[in-house]
Amino acid sequence: MTQVSERSTTLSSASAAERGRAAALTAAFLRGALAAGLGLGSLAVLVIAAWISSPYSDSGAGGALHIAAALWLLAHGAELVRPDTLSGVPAPIGVVPLLVVALPVWLVYRSSRDALEPDAGRPQLTALGGLCTVAGGYLLVGAAVVVYARGGPLTTDTLGTALRLPVVPVLSAAAGVWVASGRPLRPLLDRLPGLRSPDAGDAEGAGAAVAAGRRRRAVVVMRSATAGAAVLLGGGLVLVVGSLIWHADAAQESFLQLAAAWSGRVAVLLLSLALLPNAAVWGASYALGPGFALGTSATVTPLAVTGPAALPPFPLLAAVPAEGPGMAVTWAAGAVPLLTGLTIAWFTVRVAAPPYAERDEAWSARETALATALAGAGCAVLTAALAALAGGPLGTARLVEFGPVWWLTGVAALAWTVGIGVPAALLVRAWRLRERRATDEQGEADEVGDVTEAGKTDEVSETKEVDEVDEVNDGSGTDSADPATAKRPWWRRLPWRRGEAAAEKDAPVESANEDVPPTLDGTEPAEAPYDFLPMDDWHDRDTQEARWAAIKQASGGLMTDFPPAPPTPEPESGPQPEQLATKSKPKPKPEPEAPTKPEPKPEPKPEPEAKAAD
Repeated sequence: MTQVSERSTTLSSASAAERGRAAALTAAFLRGALAAGLGLGSLAVLVIAAWISSPYSDSGAGGALHIAAALWLLAHGAELVRPDTLSGVPAPIGVVPLLVVALPVWLVYRSSRDALEPDAGRPQLTALGGLCTVAGGYLLVGAAVVVYARGGPLTTDTLGTALRLPVVPVLSAAAGVWVASGRPLRPLLDRLPGLRSPDAGDAEGAGAAVAAGRRRRAVVVMRSATAGAAVLLGGGLVLVVGSLIWHADAAQESFLQLAAAWSGRVAVLLLSLALLPNAAVWGASYALGPGFALGTSATVTPLAVTGPAALPPFPLLAAVPAEGPGMAVTWAAGAVPLLTGLTIAWFTVRVAAPPYAERDEAWSARETALATALAGAGCAVLTAALAALAGGPLGTARLVEFGPVWWLTGVAALAWTVGIGVPAALLVRAWRLRERRATDEQGEADEVGDVTEAGKTDEVSETKEVDEVDEVNDGSGTDSADPATAKRPWWRRLPWRRGEAAAEKDAPVESANEDVPPTLDGTEPAEAPYDFLPMDDWHDRDTQEARWAAIKQASGGLMTDFPPAPPTPEPESGPQPEQLATKSKPKPKPEPEAPTKPEPKPEPKPEPEAKAAD
């Protein structure tokens, strides 16, 4: 019976664990589906609001929902096709608004990150389990949207959409799972050559330290590359905004030309905001040099604008610079890649050669240059990827090519970042090490100066002491104008001290360190720099007589001779313990005595006879 009960208990606990795991997987799957529904619903609300407020709505609510579904697929990289055109030829729309892409990316990221947080009574999912369930729930809703959007005014290629749709949810879910797991870099870096962790036997050896240093350098490279890409895109955005302000009249004219009603203008404004990150990437490509294409026959670069540009009326396209080289926009654009290279160098050197680190802790020049070059390469890869996403076709014929060429943008970014970042990093490293070396040398010089100054102070003190003794011996101590002599103690400036000084001059000089034991290394200890006069001789008998004789001689015989000192009484022997005890007791008060009779005097005893010897 006991074995049966234990077995039933084990089976029940196992089944409970399985049920808890199944519930956790189901919750993660629903999180992914909910993320897809929230993104689709947000776009549907905007499209329905624009359809309701539009005075020229040709289709009903079903058409608006189809457009919302198509825009949701466009945010995932799918290429839309507009079949109803004036020429009758279907026109593709492949420019993906990057700001719209940010919405599904953020939703999937949050869902996958929250899915790995264990709920009450449920086991925690593994990283792979959370990634698959969240992405699976999202893709299930995406498949339904693909089927629904086929009969709308904007259609999609089913095969191409099926290949591009999973990229956004899978990558976003992987990022969320990675963050929820504590951002582990070791599994990723161990796949790179030279960064693989050592074996268990070498965990405490030099191999572990080398691998840890390489992984640290890899982290520095990633951070520097990300910072450089952010500065490059920020500079491109500044160029776009500046160009919009420069061409404000053309942008306003195109904005009013596109829509007459306020609802249409709001829609154009929202579309311009959604395409603003794309324009920032175009501005970064323009600053790097390759520029961007405005059709198959037009290219805009800082040096020249070649070919006739096919510019549809749109506010952001009105900001395209049409001026040639040498204008203010051209010179301002050159500062963007310069700042990018300096940023990469700064983020690398701040770890490679920190300002207050020892020289041994700093990276070598080769390691610093290699890390900066790798960071520049990473920045170039990110820039090329964004350039590929920011462009695409806007129609047929001349509008097939729109935006920057991704591989040219990547090559230009690599040349700028490496060409500027590596020399700048080496210069900053050399300067910081030079400052550190100068600080160390100054510290050593200060220490040597302190020791030398202390030695000079000791010598000066000894010299002043000798001069004071000489002046006292010569009898000119009181008339000396030397400041050191004037500051002597008053008892050394008295007249009778001259005799003592003369006696001290003839007496052998005793070292102040005679009683000091030698040091551990056997050398003699340094003598004391100051020699203070003892105060014990002031009350000495001979010293007092000398002082009185000097005073008598100076008074011209008015003073009498030095009186003889009274004999010093010898100290009596201490009281006995019985006396102490008696003294310690309080004496009783005398009582009045009663009159008594005089006692008779005792008779003297006879003296003993003298001894025979006497």
